[in-house]
Amino acid sequence: MRGFKKFPVYRQLDQMDCGPTCLKMVAKYYGKHFSLETLRDLSFITREGVSLKGISEAAEKIGFRTLGARMTFEQLDQEAILPCILYWNQKHFVVLPPQNYNSKSKFIQIVDPGHGLRKVSKKVFLECWANKDKDSGIVLLLEPSPRFFEKEDERDKRIGLGYLLRYLAPFRKLVTQLFIGMIVGSVLSLIAPFLTQSMVDYGINQQNISFIYLILFAQLALFFGSISIELVRGWLLLHISSRINISIISDFLIKLMKLPIRFFDTKLLGDITQRVNDHVRIEQFLSNTTLQTLFSLVNLLVFSIVLGFYSLTVLSLFVVGSLLSIAWMLFFIKKREQLDYERFQKMTDNQNNIYEIITGMQEIKLNNSETMHRWSWEHVQATLFKISVKSLSLEQYQVIGSSFFNQLKNLLIAFIAAKEVLNGQITFGMMLSISYITGQMNSPIDQLINFFRTAQDAKLSLQRLGEIHSKDNEEKGDELQWVDELESGQIAADRAAIVLEDVSFRFGGEGTPLVLNNINLSIPLGKTTAIVGTSGSGKTTLMKLLLRFYEPLSGSVHLGSTALKVISPKWWRSMCGVVMTDGFIFSDTIAKNIAVQDQISQKKVVEATRLANIDEFINSLPLAYQTKIGSTGNGISSGQKQRILLARAFYKDPKYLFLDEATSTLDARNEKIIIENLSSYFKGRTVVVIAHRLSTVKHADQIVVMENGKIVETGNHHSLTQKKGKYFELVKNQLELGN
Repeated sequence: MRGFKKFPVYRQLDQMDCGPTCLKMVAKYYGKHFSLETLRDLSFITREGVSLKGISEAAEKIGFRTLGARMTFEQLDQEAILPCILYWNQKHFVVLPPQNYNSKSKFIQIVDPGHGLRKVSKKVFLECWANKDKDSGIVLLLEPSPRFFEKEDERDKRIGLGYLLRYLAPFRKLVTQLFIGMIVGSVLSLIAPFLTQSMVDYGINQQNISFIYLILFAQLALFFGSISIELVRGWLLLHISSRINISIISDFLIKLMKLPIRFFDTKLLGDITQRVNDHVRIEQFLSNTTLQTLFSLVNLLVFSIVLGFYSLTVLSLFVVGSLLSIAWMLFFIKKREQLDYERFQKMTDNQNNIYEIITGMQEIKLNNSETMHRWSWEHVQATLFKISVKSLSLEQYQVIGSSFFNQLKNLLIAFIAAKEVLNGQITFGMMLSISYITGQMNSPIDQLINFFRTAQDAKLSLQRLGEIHSKDNEEKGDELQWVDELESGQIAADRAAIVLEDVSFRFGGEGTPLVLNNINLSIPLGKTTAIVGTSGSGKTTLMKLLLRFYEPLSGSVHLGSTALKVISPKWWRSMCGVVMTDGFIFSDTIAKNIAVQDQISQKKVVEATRLANIDEFINSLPLAYQTKIGSTGNGISSGQKQRILLARAFYKDPKYLFLDEATSTLDARNEKIIIENLSSYFKGRTVVVIAHRLSTVKHADQIVVMENGKIVETGNHHSLTQKKGKYFELVKNQLELGN
């Protein structure tokens, strides 16, 4: 562990970002900048994070030579090329940077993407890195190849001040009124010290009670004027901040809904909800703190001029004391940033824990695991408490130090002003005015310090939001929004409705197994194609590729004569009715759960529920179609939920129908009725059905049998049962054909 050079430190934005963030730091150390988004994609990040193999593959793609190994501490010290990536606490990744270390050193420096630069003792290092026998640990060694230095730097897509200011643009008139109010308020505040001085020097000293009454009425008029301006300013700020908050969150949700579905496979619920909470900090900075700080700065400028008129010595002392107070607050800014990152990560854990406890209560109680889940939640709360204690301590250090400089400044100003009165340089009334002015100037300084805090919070929130706003939309803008042969249903006779040619797909990197392996399949127009196979054979993944949830690793998919990848996903899905195994029920009425995409047509809703054989159940409810059901289908059975999902697909009256185990939870009677309804509904439509039950697939025009990501058999029910192959093995118990 020899040699030292300042090591770049980056923070992970999400809970599962530690691996890509470590790789970003190592690449930057060698002089190349890669965006976190690129490294995430290259390492195939999931909700569980990345593996060491995934990081290794990503590193090799950007030009590193890598070696994953288990090493002893002595080998790491004497033989390892630094920086390298360490597997930490059996669940995390950190970077071991080059450093000056020898046997007498008490601490080892590491860079944790969750906490920044840290120094740990050798004992702690071995406990966190090495395995249970404290002898060796896992390390990923990286060395740049010539190809690495040929790579061009990437720029992080960030959103900055310009992004925020556009939200103020629609409120130009209101902001202008606020500025006018600021100027008027400053003028009124400016008059106050002169009135105080006049009351003392002329009214009291000359015992002129009439003049004192006049000053009193003037001060009352100023007070009511200032109060009126404050009331108007408060209402304007409330109006602006509320509108901006709605606009910011609305834009975030719009952007979120434009992202590819695969994005949500890699994000925990807490990561996304915490980003929504981040918008509150941005809104406060933009609408409240910033405008109030501008108002305070105007006051500060005006009162500084007046204070300089009274005494340049006092003004100089005020400036020096205020700068020391601000510098003291800024001294802790990096530590505050670190605590904010830690809080974000733990609040994400907290959100996920609460969500799992509430939504998984049935399983928790069935398995008597209440205590375990409560302990898990309490562990997160304990960590959050520790972070809160650190934040409180930091806040106290800041406040105590700042208050010390402020009080010292105020005492010195009072002493100097009193001394100048005794020396006859200023009057007693001027001294009182100086005291009033410095009191008024302290408030803008506090506002300025608060501005730095909220600006830092907004900056950190913007970094996390920038990751969302900078992502590419699922709709590229140059895709086909209308395909005549699909819209009309008239596809050339020599083309099938859907054709897959040599399609392969995997979820992870090159070392992970293929979920779909060299799939060649023609799905005929206006016919029913059933896909069967054991669990994990790739059936659902194949359907998701057809719906453009994912893009194939290799090969192509065509709709008629048009490549699927050039067609707008949104338009294509509008042509499709889909029922997935994990279909979602919204917390809304039954009618709105069926007609989720447009205005409700009662006639279409009734027809859809008849086809799904759930109309009788709905009509038995007190509010019928206006009955509200809970989120995820609380209050209805799994079979009723599945029939509502079927009705939702039928309501669209689609030309293409995709059903993934759409009748798997139905009883025999309901399934029989629905299949009879479907036999007429399927006519003229292109249907893809995934199912295990023989009753669902035996009447299909084409049956495709999958195993381990490959198509092993294709035919109809009669030909495949005669063949006595894989299909026969799948359904022989249902057919009662024996061996």
